[in-house]
Amino acid sequence: MDKIENFIKRVQKTQRGFLDIQKAADEVFAEYTSTESLSLAKKLFASEVYQSRSLATFILGRLASNSSESLSFLKAHVSKDHDWRVQEILAKAFDRFCADVGYKDALPVIKEWLEDSNPNVRRAVTEGLRIWTGRPYFREHPGVAIQLLSQYRDDESEYVRKSVGNALRDISKKHQELVKDEICTWDITNKQVKQTHKLASKFLQKTRG
Repeated sequence: MDKIENFIKRVQKTQRGFLDIQKAADEVFAEYTSTESLSLAKKLFASEVYQSRSLATFILGRLASNSSESLSFLKAHVSKDHDWRVQEILAKAFDRFCADVGYKDALPVIKEWLEDSNPNVRRAVTEGLRIWTGRPYFREHPGVAIQLLSQYRDDESEYVRKSVGNALRDISKKHQELVKDEICTWDITNKQVKQTHKLASKFLQKTRG
């Protein structure tokens, strides 16, 4: 238990940002076995201290590519955390999983998470992979990223729609025509779609102006 308490005391000092928390996770991953790291992460996640749960999330992200239990824990438990800062780390953890397995090979899991009923799970994907076309595979296949994101233009969660719109806006900086061709087909009489469209077209509007 001293080990857990020491980690919590360390990361609790972090009041802004997450770099030291991520560093602590890297140290755990390097020092302990996968089984030990997973056990440690679960204990850390049980803490009321959000920094401790953030540390657990980083550790789980490091383990996820070789541990289906870790990936499932992220999806089933971390996604339900009430703290927005933990949700930000969840997005980073999911991107770490994708990077470790390869973005192309991660496509089935990306699609699975995007189809989840929990908006935090969907948003972990849309936000975690930003900038999408800066990631391997999507860099060479921007159209795939645009199509995956565009399916959620009318997502019931404003949280997700904002992430989708901003992600498409990011992509439009290098792939203006592809994004323009996609969003020009949207029905912006739908208020939810209109909100996403406004975000996605922001850079395009500035370019035309």
